[in-house]
Amino acid sequence: MNILSLDGISKSFGALKVTDDVTFDVPKGQALGVIGPNGAGKSTLFNLITGNLRADAGRVFFQGRDVTRVPAMDRCLSGVGRSFQIPQPFAKLTVYENLLVAATHGRNLRESAVQADCAEVLERTELIRRANVPAGQLSLLERKRLELARAMATHPDLLLLDEIAGGLTEGECRALVGTIKDIHARGVTIIWIEHVLHALTSVVERLLVLDFGRIIGIGDPDEIMASKEVREIYLGIDV
Repeated sequence: MNILSLDGISKSFGALKVTDDVTFDVPKGQALGVIGPNGAGKSTLFNLITGNLRADAGRVFFQGRDVTRVPAMDRCLSGVGRSFQIPQPFAKLTVYENLLVAATHGRNLRESAVQADCAEVLERTELIRRANVPAGQLSLLERKRLELARAMATHPDLLLLDEIAGGLTEGECRALVGTIKDIHARGVTIIWIEHVLHALTSVVERLLVLDFGRIIGIGDPDEIMASKEVREIYLGIDV
């Protein structure tokens, strides 16, 4: 069963076509990686999936339902969660309070109904010892973990990760990848945009490559990265 299907999705900003007839399916429980050069349309693709942008053409299906015209908040409530490339916590709120905000609004529940779940998410994302620390005092790795935790607090069936490993050291990256693997092992479907390829390919089962808004390859990560076209476009290697 496909948890997400995009059918001919296109989006333009003026004369610039940033997503061009994008069509693909994501089976439930799979982890899909998305790569491409800067300006390829990766973040726009995420915004079209989450409903932050509305497609000019094509349709988006989530859990078998046509959500093309469904607002972002309703998509979140139905099980689409995401992190952002640049962490955007409420800096003056504590880590725990940030999760409460995400859980109550992202699930439309009272605070008393989500407290235990938020504590569990803090454990799984290794932030429990920082629960009462203002988010503005966190390190970069901790802010990345909080971004992940806030997305998980909404109880997503589909989790979108936007360059969550960017800017981390090798050791920090390994630690964060371990957490993402654990989340995926629990059955959460993941779509992950990332430039840190070794982190991405250690988690995903399939890889999608975008260039100028078009899909130029999708399939097994090893086969995709061995492609002459992908190496020339994404890696800048003249093959």
